[in-house]
Amino acid sequence: MSLKKSVDPLVLINFKTYLEATGKRAVDLSKRISVACRESGVSVALAPQFCDIAQVAAEVDVPVFAQHIDAIVPGASTGHILADSVKAAGADGAILNHSERTIRISEIEAAVLRAREVGLTTVVCAGSADSAAALSMIQPDMVAIEPPELIGTGRAVSKEKPEVVTDSVKKIRAVNRSVKILCGAGISTGDDLYAALNLGAEGVILASGVVKSPRPETVILGFCEAVRRFNESNVGRHS
Repeated sequence: MSLKKSVDPLVLINFKTYLEATGKRAVDLSKRISVACRESGVSVALAPQFCDIAQVAAEVDVPVFAQHIDAIVPGASTGHILADSVKAAGADGAILNHSERTIRISEIEAAVLRAREVGLTTVVCAGSADSAAALSMIQPDMVAIEPPELIGTGRAVSKEKPEVVTDSVKKIRAVNRSVKILCGAGISTGDDLYAALNLGAEGVILASGVVKSPRPETVILGFCEAVRRFNESNVGRHS
């Protein structure tokens, strides 16, 4: 399922390596999120651990992302993550350069090209506005601005450092008019998503706010309400 032409706000949920989203728990959580997503109308994508991609992709009808791929071609690269392999497992896209798995810009560029070759959508993460703008020039499908100091804190970048989002949007759009812009770090509620959308982001990337919630469905419904509020507040703005 390609997200390249998606126009709806996107909520990308990274399972990281939390036990709450490992193995059978990953499948169960994915099903619960998928049902809530289907009922709410929010565009959701999931990024499970590599060993869980096939199981999750087989059980849900939402896009599935790998948490990383390496810039390698098929062959003798023991221990690396092959784009072709995650695609064959059922992944629709891949996250690159997350602050917990950073790589050099030359590797990012090569990985974006490899992903494009096999038909994976790419989300490239950046820790600053300047970095986000530079990375958008290598033509990923999406760029996610995530100040690393706020990741996992529950303090949303869209509220704690809104200038980072607006500055990123401005600088990215100066060099790339088509890349989809996400923001992350501390996002956990519908209000966080609503604030991000009002700052110019087109979606969010988050993890613990959903994965560690006892009621992930409630969080998803909060995102749905945020999208509804945003759409209603913007009726006629671009007409």
